[in-house]
Amino acid sequence: MFQAYGFGYEEYTRQLSKRLEVEKLREEEYQKSLDLVAELDRRFHT
Repeated sequence: MFQAYGFGYEEYTRQLSKRLEVEKLREEEYQKSLDLVAELDRRFHT
């Protein structure tokens, strides 16, 4: 977790702001991956 977000799991569990920050970043990454899959699907399955 430290490498990905710059703080450890202990800090993540103690601070709500850190948890919200991580979850926001995870959601953004998830949406980007969905967009990428959709784009690849359009390119190769038309």
